[in-house]
Amino acid sequence: MSSSDTSDSSGVSMSRALDDQVAAVKHFDTAPEDRISLIHKLIYGLGAFVNNLLAAAIGGMVIVLNLGLGMNPALVGLLGALPRLTDAITDPLMGYISDNTRSRWGRRRPYIFGGAIASGIIFMILWQLPEGQSENFYFWYFLGGSLIFYLGYTVFATPWVALGYELTPDYHERTRLMGVQNFMGQLAYVVAPWFLLIMQASMFDGMVDGASWLAIGIGLLTIAVGILPAIFLRERFKHPEPTAEEIAAREAGNTSMWDAVKKNLVEFARGFIMTLKVGPFLKLCAATFLVFNGFMLISSFQFYVIIYYVFGGNTELGAEYAGWSGTIGAVSAFIVIAIVTWMSTKFGKRKAFFIAIGISIVGYGMKWFCYNPEYPLLLLLPAPLMAFGLGGLFTLMGSMIADVCDYDEVQSYERREGMFGSIFWWVVKLGMALALAGGGFLLNATGFDVALEGNQTERTIFLMRFFDVVVPIVTSLLAMWAVATFPITEERAHQIRAELESRRGAAAAVPA
Repeated sequence: MSSSDTSDSSGVSMSRALDDQVAAVKHFDTAPEDRISLIHKLIYGLGAFVNNLLAAAIGGMVIVLNLGLGMNPALVGLLGALPRLTDAITDPLMGYISDNTRSRWGRRRPYIFGGAIASGIIFMILWQLPEGQSENFYFWYFLGGSLIFYLGYTVFATPWVALGYELTPDYHERTRLMGVQNFMGQLAYVVAPWFLLIMQASMFDGMVDGASWLAIGIGLLTIAVGILPAIFLRERFKHPEPTAEEIAAREAGNTSMWDAVKKNLVEFARGFIMTLKVGPFLKLCAATFLVFNGFMLISSFQFYVIIYYVFGGNTELGAEYAGWSGTIGAVSAFIVIAIVTWMSTKFGKRKAFFIAIGISIVGYGMKWFCYNPEYPLLLLLPAPLMAFGLGGLFTLMGSMIADVCDYDEVQSYERREGMFGSIFWWVVKLGMALALAGGGFLLNATGFDVALEGNQTERTIFLMRFFDVVVPIVTSLLAMWAVATFPITEERAHQIRAELESRRGAAAAVPA
């Protein structure tokens, strides 16, 4: 190759690099027709409130089975884990059903409406626990009821998540929508910590009676609030109802019910496999798994470090400071959501993710110095910075998955928001279960012995502090690496949108 060829090649490479840089900073304003009104964002956010309220309620109220009915804690743990295993099947299946529903009311809204009513009613019934029964009776009663409840919960939650991905085609408006819904969803976690106190109120005849009445209140609230997104929001995509000719042709084909079931199962499997082959989507799943479950894996360590290192085994004082740290983190999450949403519209989603996770890494690192026995108040300082991790994660991931749905449509010619949303949240649930189980093994690895109380060995204290700091930092760094090659920039998202709208317009112009 001649020197001139080399020069030309270098020039082309530099030109492409400059073009890439220009594309990376190119910014598009949101068109008025792409904006979602604040009231509609809040209504969609009410779905997040219901979604989180049900999850927090059944997780927080299950303690009644142990404290109120005397059930073995190991069985209580199984009741929390076993029903979630079914989500591996029901979540993607519900996503497929929602994606392929043909009705005059759309693909999502009928299920959101019916699912909110069903899950509210079942939740109320679940906690009407009869008195004087055996441990086995309560176990099987609650297990069977939980399986039915989570099925109704899936019917509501999966289409609701998918609806959010399609409410607007705009790159930035999607982030604003997810910011509002994340903000609204956080309100459930402000209310949930008070459930145990409510169930023990003097107006009730014991904790079990308190749980039954609290469940009625939560169930009614679920129904009243959960149906609002189905009533007031409109879908951008829906399959037309089958025509009379299609129905007649289907009947003339004499297709048996079993043949129809087999066909749908094949289509479901095909869609599931296709979803798992979408590279950008897998990057988001990996990043979420790492950030969220890195945090969850050491979530209990913070309490042990505070109690046994900062306060030398004083559980009351340690619990008080840990509570204040958690409250500051929860309040900070509301501010974080607003900041991350703003950063995303200014710098793009990927850069906003890097900044948010980077700040959370600083917060995790500060724990090594701020969790100090001589200055216990310092342990409150890392909480606002750590809030950038989950606050930024769940604001940005929903918006980025909405972009992936468009990216996938270019390749597959299908709208599969339900399938993407269901698999994404199943990954979160699976990771949570693994993290909560793994946290116990990690604690055992430190050599912690509850019988020693405040006299834990130096090695145990060091390892608890080490895992508490290093584990979330490492997982967060790996998550940043996963997102570093996420290909859908603002420029690329607008190119995809233009291609899809051109394709849909051409398709609409062709006579049926």
